[in-house]
Amino acid sequence: MIEVSELRYRYAGARDWALDGVSLRFADGAIHGLLGPNGAGKSTLLGLLLGLRAAQQGTIEIHGSRLSYCPQDFSFYPMLTGRENLAFFGGVQGLQGSTLQARIHAAIDLAALDTVADRRADTYSGGLKRRLNLAIACVAPADWLLLDEPTVGVDPQSRRFILDAIRRLPAQGTSVLYTSHYMEEVQELCENVAILDRGRVLADAPLATLLAGDRGLHIDLMHPLSDSQWQAVRGVWPAAERTGLRLRIPAPLPAQSAVLARLESAQIAVVACRCGYRNLEDLFFELTERGLRD
Repeated sequence: MIEVSELRYRYAGARDWALDGVSLRFADGAIHGLLGPNGAGKSTLLGLLLGLRAAQQGTIEIHGSRLSYCPQDFSFYPMLTGRENLAFFGGVQGLQGSTLQARIHAAIDLAALDTVADRRADTYSGGLKRRLNLAIACVAPADWLLLDEPTVGVDPQSRRFILDAIRRLPAQGTSVLYTSHYMEEVQELCENVAILDRGRVLADAPLATLLAGDRGLHIDLMHPLSDSQWQAVRGVWPAAERTGLRLRIPAPLPAQSAVLARLESAQIAVVACRCGYRNLEDLFFELTERGLRD
């Protein structure tokens, strides 16, 4: 288990705390999501968990767990082959001999690198580089894998492969802390989700709990609403809300047919409609400010 309590950290010269009283508990045997806008404190928290920074206030308890880290930046030597990179990073973590070779083989299998393992890493595509990053993070045994944006800039096939590989890790004895800006990935993978903003915890609960309890209709649109369409919606439902291609109308499930009929009469094309269940992006924007972050 990983547990942090009343954690505070402020960078030198900064006015505000990067982490301001953060308390979180990540139980073993699961995939936990960590979300937040830029500047929320996610990277600072990962750095503290990994011992790269020292907490200024509060406590961190790792309970004897071995941590591994897969950063957003590529963390390998481009002039070495995939296999040579795995041998190097396994070796610096104390693996050797037949144990090292077995772990290299398992990491290559995990990331499906067998056909390219003996090619130089600088010849890899973006998806292969991401998979090599993951393989390196998994070459040494670990109780926890901390993942920071592991699918940035990859093609859909590579993204699907990486997500499937991560999904299997808890059954193999490795718990996961997963950070990403891709809400659909976190919603698909994670059993529990914490949302940070400006160094504070805004939500921390099982995903099903976070997404339940909204009695409104959540509607996915085929096209953005025109001004006249939006006015037509607001004329019937003044409390309606819109975010991009999503529309929320405060109406109960029995009214769904009537709502869809009115939208059709306003020439609003609907892709999907859900009641009593919002998605993670809906919740994220409810809790955090919508303005751009640097």
